[in-house]
Amino acid sequence: MRVAPAAPWHRLLQLLFLLGPPGLKASGVAEPPLPTVVLAILARNAEHSLPHYLGALERLDYPRARLALWCATDHNIDNTTGMLQEWLAAVGDDYAAVVWRPEGEARFYPDEEGPKHWTRERHQFLMELKQEALTFARDWGADYILFADTDNILTNKQTLRFLMEQGLPVVITPQEGPEGVFGLWCRWPWAQSFPVPQGYYRRTAEYFPTKNRQRRGCFRVPMVHSTFLVSLRDKGTAQLAFYPPHPNYTWPFDDIIVFAYSCEAAGVSVHVCNEHRFGYMNVAVQPHQGLEDEKVNFVHLILEALVDGPPMQASAHVSQPPKRPSKLGFDEVFVIGLARRPHRRARMLSSLWEMEISGRVEVFSVLLTFLLKYFPLRRSRWCKQRHMRLPQSVFCRLLNRSILRTLGVDLLPGYQDPYSGRTLTKGEIGCFLSHYSIWEEGDSEWLSDTETSSPWDDDSGRIISWTGSQKSLRGPHLDLAGSNGHSLHPSPRDEL
Repeated sequence: MRVAPAAPWHRLLQLLFLLGPPGLKASGVAEPPLPTVVLAILARNAEHSLPHYLGALERLDYPRARLALWCATDHNIDNTTGMLQEWLAAVGDDYAAVVWRPEGEARFYPDEEGPKHWTRERHQFLMELKQEALTFARDWGADYILFADTDNILTNKQTLRFLMEQGLPVVITPQEGPEGVFGLWCRWPWAQSFPVPQGYYRRTAEYFPTKNRQRRGCFRVPMVHSTFLVSLRDKGTAQLAFYPPHPNYTWPFDDIIVFAYSCEAAGVSVHVCNEHRFGYMNVAVQPHQGLEDEKVNFVHLILEALVDGPPMQASAHVSQPPKRPSKLGFDEVFVIGLARRPHRRARMLSSLWEMEISGRVEVFSVLLTFLLKYFPLRRSRWCKQRHMRLPQSVFCRLLNRSILRTLGVDLLPGYQDPYSGRTLTKGEIGCFLSHYSIWEEGDSEWLSDTETSSPWDDDSGRIISWTGSQKSLRGPHLDLAGSNGHSLHPSPRDEL
């Protein structure tokens, strides 16, 4: 007997029975929603780091519908406010809530020496902003609040999930940077009998093993700052405050130490967890330094991330100031690399771009040098087909005595490396040939050898001299004897 097909509604009931009600796992237990988190963004004169900072927040592996943004900016003399407004307009609707607290006109604090000088009024204003963010998180009913300085780039997408899994009331993410990991080396005078400067910390024996991640795990520390997560589920954290300071507080007027004392007074433990690398932290500049110094430091941090990985990525929703790459006054800047190392070449080009240096890529092989040198009639057509100018870098693996002899290259008789006592390696010979080929390939006006102390241009009178890690460029129209009445003033530049 043939069974009649089921009615459409009956098929729907069967499907619903198989799938189960929405929000249920296979076990029949409802999956609880993820905790809600407030991201506190307090930005001042952060134009140089803000695109990468916001890009890192965008890439956190956490649903934006469970995140709220609390944003404040003040006392800016750059485009920080405009960048934040642009970003919020692009992504704000993706988040559960957005609080935007900008300051209208740019202004300075009365006693500050510059934009990086921390005065008492600036400390107080920052503490008030942090307290306002903390109060909002409590009133909104958030489970956590994450404070992250705008020069702290969280390249680890799992940062939020990992910190929550630790179940700690206050936890800091150690980050890489020129000054190392913060918040590990501290002992406080109110907890110790030995004398230390009032209100500040003392580095302990555990600092370097923890900083270098030889000692891994979650460890109790007296203070946190820069990037840390506060659990608002923990009963003890209800007493925490940034401002006003605790009634018994008599230490320096500093937001970090005020909050540390608040944790101590409330009996709330503070921890650092270093099992993973979470990101990068910019080196702090001195009070007398300016925004350009901080920008230079941040560029160095970007370069470190390119090497150590993962690299920083700027937000696509923020307009950045245009870069203007230059050759630093030289005729050409060569980037020499191995054809079999495209990743290194890409990293080097990214580094030059961040430093706003225009370089010409040179990628060459010894066999190609041989062919082009002894079959010159085919040289021009070969180059046009590949849209590149040669010579470029050397494949050291292809070097042998026959090729070197054909190229007219030979070692000095009896040469030995003064340190190792060995002869030259293929890599060292290839490095020499890469530089030599550029020198030989150059136009008649250009004579270059980046390994010597006195490369020079014999037509124009331009002199480039290296002194240690510096080089100077002198004008092309100056008489070296000074007969034209002009004096030579070398302009020091960093050597690449």
